[in-house]
Amino acid sequence: KNFIVKAELPGLDAKDVNVSLSGDLLTIKGEKKKEEEEKDEHHHYVERCSGSFQRSFQLPTSVKGDKVEATFDKGVLKITVPKAEAAEKKEIEIKVK
Repeated sequence: KNFIVKAELPGLDAKDVNVSLSGDLLTIKGEKKKEEEEKDEHHHYVERCSGSFQRSFQLPTSVKGDKVEATFDKGVLKITVPKAEAAEKKEIEIKVK
């Protein structure tokens, strides 16, 4: 009934991650920024590093875009994408005469 996508994103906060759905293309974007600073009376040291990522997934069937949910807990992003009813597997009973 759902597609579930999990991504481990250590060191990121929910505000650093963006999830979007366009048709059947699910995209996860994020950016990690880090700044380290040390000071004493003889020197001042600052190190900055950053990096961004983007990953897209083509979903194999149509989905309910308005029902997508995303949670972020302890560095793990979980996205739940419900399948459209037309895409759900239905079993048809065969009647024997």
